[in-house]
Amino acid sequence: MMEDRSWIDRHLDDRGFVTNEFKEGVQFFVRFAFSRPQAKSEIKCPCSKCRCRKWGNPEVVSMHLCKHGFMNNYYTWYVHGETSNNPAINFIGESSNSGFVSNESDAMYHEMLVDAMGLQGEYNEEPMAEEPNHKARKFYELLHAAEVYINNGEQNVTVLSWVAEMLNMKTLYNMSAANWDMALALSRKVLSAEDQEKVPKDFYSAKKMINVLGLGYKKIDVCINDCFLYYGEQSKNLNACPVCGESRYEPRNMAAVRQKAIPRKSLWYLPITPRLQRLYMSRKTAEHMTWHLKCSDDSDEVIHPAGSQAWKHFDKTYPTFAEEPRNVRLGLCTDGFNPFGSSGSAYSCWPVFLTVYNLPPELCMNSEHIFLSMIIAGPKSPGKNIDVLLRPLIDELNELWTNGVETYDSFRKQNFIMKAALLWTVSDFPGYGMLSGWSTHGRLSCPYCMENTKAFQLQFGRKISFFDCHRQYLPPTHPFRRDKKNFYVNRIERSPPPQD
Repeated sequence: MMEDRSWIDRHLDDRGFVTNEFKEGVQFFVRFAFSRPQAKSEIKCPCSKCRCRKWGNPEVVSMHLCKHGFMNNYYTWYVHGETSNNPAINFIGESSNSGFVSNESDAMYHEMLVDAMGLQGEYNEEPMAEEPNHKARKFYELLHAAEVYINNGEQNVTVLSWVAEMLNMKTLYNMSAANWDMALALSRKVLSAEDQEKVPKDFYSAKKMINVLGLGYKKIDVCINDCFLYYGEQSKNLNACPVCGESRYEPRNMAAVRQKAIPRKSLWYLPITPRLQRLYMSRKTAEHMTWHLKCSDDSDEVIHPAGSQAWKHFDKTYPTFAEEPRNVRLGLCTDGFNPFGSSGSAYSCWPVFLTVYNLPPELCMNSEHIFLSMIIAGPKSPGKNIDVLLRPLIDELNELWTNGVETYDSFRKQNFIMKAALLWTVSDFPGYGMLSGWSTHGRLSCPYCMENTKAFQLQFGRKISFFDCHRQYLPPTHPFRRDKKNFYVNRIERSPPPQD
């Protein structure tokens, strides 16, 4: 089942019609997917729109694939029962020789690992020339655990699926760690001595195994007025905000002697460094991470930020950073929304996202490569205090810029020091004012025009109007520049556009 899959990339011909080669490939895929003993009347649709999140019968899946094509880099059909027989993880142990994942549950856990990498693809198809660092080795061990079976595969249960389902049971039924350890000890008794060595011994070991995915988060207490972040050792024992004096915790119930202190407000921070390292642990993604070097300078159209003047100026200003093409260029985006909808109560929640601009245009804006780094809870907008709440992210970005982190490049088979730089922020105009500190209200709110602005105050409403500020962008000989009637009365526009 590992024959040439290059036909997946040849979806349409020059006229925009589906190629015959692609149609035959789709028929082959559908026959393969529904030939599995566990397959029922429907399978997950791997088209670029559904992305294995929706189910369909053979006719629907075939139609979707011909219309939308396969999702990116889905050359190994792991969700539908195929494994890559990957020799790259043999330095840990022998990988499974079977060509298929035994059941839908195992495919689901294998898919969970692949999603954590940030891109569907194969892993290290060649033997490693340089030994991976400790963190990379731990992840490959976890990937190997997705293919190691318990009881010789008689129940089609892998080590990873067994641990994940046990942890899921703890979450669903709110079990304590001690209760979970007792259930784990009971389930271990039915395993052979060999299998007992494969599975974790307690809750701590199970969490340590899953934490290798790097999908953890930190919950940080915040002042109710967003003016202080209880972050770091110095603020660990504070019970009130040193800025406004507001209490850190909700009032205690005097009748409850052992009531745990409940913070009045918190934010959730998801570290970005492990997820950037994951991009280099997939051979396919690691290769794309240096795509920006191939961005053409000949075209007049900017199809990617790598072709912009800002990117080139940054490379000239920081040549040491630019010497390593694997260093990561990031963009930050944030905006507020009401999670309860327009009909709910007033609430403003602010997620903060980071985008990796090393990747080509068709990948850098995919949801897999837009990383959620922070959730700032409401009910009010943080306003100008958003810089206080962004401190954990700023500290991590400073560390990545100054010292970097050791990362294993699975495409080049070597370790290197990965650094990162934040080049852009993407937001609406009010969000721009919050992130930059620039006042976005009043006559001087435009950061380009500034004191040369043509904005004026309305005579009766007293509001600032930016009407007729756009004519300065027209060509010098455009007739609208000399129009005194339909724009600002009795004004001829002679000014050039403001410089960036």
